[in-house]
Amino acid sequence: MKKTPMFLQLALILFCIMAIPTAILTWYSGSQIIQNSEAAIGESTLAGLNANRRLNENALANLAQDTSRLAATNIFDRIRSFETYDEINANYNNVSLALSVTKELLNLNRRVDGVYSSFFYLKDSDYVFSTDNSITTLARYESIGWITEALEGRRGISGVWVPRKLASGEHVVSYVYPLNRLSTTTSGTIVVNMKESQIGKYLHAAEAGNSNDLLLDADGKVISFNDRSLLLSDGRKLPFLQEILNQESSEGYTFRELDGNRMVYAWNRSSLSGWWNVSWSSMDELMSKSREMQGNIILLTGAIIVLGTLLAVFLATWLSRPLRQLVQMIRSKSDLGVVNKNELAFLNLAFKRMQEEEESLFQLLQEREQDTRSLAVHRLLRGELPPRIMEVFPYPCYRVVVVAIDQYRRYVGNTNVETRSYHRYLLGARYESLFPDGMVARSVYHNEGCMVIVLNYALEEGDEHGRLVHQALEEVRDQSLELLEHSVTVGVSELADGPERVTLRLFEAMEVIKRRMINGAGAIMYWHDEEENSRKYLDSESSERRILNFLDAGELAGIYKELQNIRSRISAEDNISYDNIMFIYYQLMGATLKHLRENHLGTGRMIMGRGNVYSMLAATDTLDELEEYLYDFYCEIVQSLDHSTPETNYAQRITEYLKQHYREEIVFEDMAKQIGISYSYMRKIVYEQTGSSMIDFVNQLRIEKAKELLRDSELTIKQIAAEVGYYNVQSFNRFFRKYEGMPPSGYKSAKSKSS
Repeated sequence: MKKTPMFLQLALILFCIMAIPTAILTWYSGSQIIQNSEAAIGESTLAGLNANRRLNENALANLAQDTSRLAATNIFDRIRSFETYDEINANYNNVSLALSVTKELLNLNRRVDGVYSSFFYLKDSDYVFSTDNSITTLARYESIGWITEALEGRRGISGVWVPRKLASGEHVVSYVYPLNRLSTTTSGTIVVNMKESQIGKYLHAAEAGNSNDLLLDADGKVISFNDRSLLLSDGRKLPFLQEILNQESSEGYTFRELDGNRMVYAWNRSSLSGWWNVSWSSMDELMSKSREMQGNIILLTGAIIVLGTLLAVFLATWLSRPLRQLVQMIRSKSDLGVVNKNELAFLNLAFKRMQEEEESLFQLLQEREQDTRSLAVHRLLRGELPPRIMEVFPYPCYRVVVVAIDQYRRYVGNTNVETRSYHRYLLGARYESLFPDGMVARSVYHNEGCMVIVLNYALEEGDEHGRLVHQALEEVRDQSLELLEHSVTVGVSELADGPERVTLRLFEAMEVIKRRMINGAGAIMYWHDEEENSRKYLDSESSERRILNFLDAGELAGIYKELQNIRSRISAEDNISYDNIMFIYYQLMGATLKHLRENHLGTGRMIMGRGNVYSMLAATDTLDELEEYLYDFYCEIVQSLDHSTPETNYAQRITEYLKQHYREEIVFEDMAKQIGISYSYMRKIVYEQTGSSMIDFVNQLRIEKAKELLRDSELTIKQIAAEVGYYNVQSFNRFFRKYEGMPPSGYKSAKSKSS
């Protein structure tokens, strides 16, 4: 395309602008015509099928009504006493009464078109009254044993319709109506045989063309069909009939491919008899006019595209002339080394070179400026005064803010080097944009887990200034938590009135960070001057002795209590230093290790497996973490020494606790403290006893209770989820499917069927 002349490209563009929408419009309009025509044909076919069904139902209903009216007369009471054929022929009067019954049956046949024959059978007699053989014995008439089977599923006092084939070969639909005590005291059955061919006329009354009309009973047996060889066979074996009979809708239409032809199938189901009416016909015959119209539209579209092509070439030549002249002028004045390229490619390359040079220059300036600012901040933090510092920090007042990542070792373990580098870059950019107008903020990465923000601003103006700064620091903390998924502690120094004091303010902010040992992680803390002699010194020698005694006795509860005492004493002192706190725990750890080496040689491997315990203590941020680490440490020692405690059956206590509290949100660390063992040891016990994790065991308890409620209660799925401890149905469904292989609703249905 880059070598194609511009006017040809422009002609192609103009052609596409005209031709493609026209082609799409033609395709869309043609497809809509076909779809609308098919939909109209489907609706029309269904409407005709409904009309035929109503016509057929009316005819059959009239025949049923005439039969019930005949049964309500006293005509059958006159011959009730004639139990045998010989009694009827005993005298003229008996014969006359019998002939009157036959006459009424003939009148019944004449009231509805298409009745082939009818007969009446008096219960326990040896003869029948019929319109085809008059009065005859059962031995000479066709078998009527099928009547008993036909009436087995009858409900109410109405009759039943039975499709069958007579001995004469005629296919009929027989209406079997037993006399009932509400209308007469005579016991017997009236049977009226309607010709299948008459029903076929009703089915085809409103249809045009070569359609196939099919009538099936509720079980799928063919009652009436164009192909008479299939009468009384299983209609579900015909193409697509099984699919149609399985539809939930009682009526509708669909399109299917049959032997290379597109067919429209329409169906409905009688709400009175449960019979299915099905009709299908070829769409090729019905859609001939629509397809002819679609072909004419395609021809017209082709003609429009040809004319549009000629117009596009003319317009392209005319519109491209000024641009071609511009390219000739640029080539004559400068040599860009571009050959075998069209006008657009030439201009694109020329402007791209200009843009690349501009972007490269702009990026170089930005990097230079950023490097200069970062270097100035680093030098300022080291106590140096960089040249032209007023360009970076134009105001006289400074504050230093240190943002320290809590539990930094855990953060490093969860991220790689690239991710941490990206976090530093992104946080630095965010920090500088969070502070209010009139304040310069420059952020750099200082050391492991610490970002330093140097704030530069004019003199403070009352409480409002401090409030705005604090709001910005809260935003720093919240955005850091969102990005890192770790909390951060923010330390803020005192005000400095010159750049030479920034190093001292950095020291203050770093010292403030150490206060999270007492105040907890995630806080924003400010420096306050403290006299060195005002700080109190604490020791823990008495606690150390008691802890070592409890360690020898294997009493974890006593050790836990002493650790809490140490923590309480530290928390009660306002001016205790960070170094004093760490000295207390270092001294406790040293005394413990010395005691173990002197008295318990078997614990050496366990202690070596924990790494450098002093480094682990130094890496902790808060008293909570220190206490938790030391308690787990002592738990492992007690377990390795194999002391027997008053509470030996931990597995039973854990199981009982979980069975009592599985509906609640369990904090496993707190649970371990209540039982008197470490969290890691508790997890080990549960896995050894159950083969599952703590979370899996709790979920299994919940699911077992849920299964019981699903079987024995009427609660909804949502209510059961809340009852067993799940706060949303989605979590309940996910865990139930995980452990049972099916959703709760499927389990409930299966148990209901089995019961």
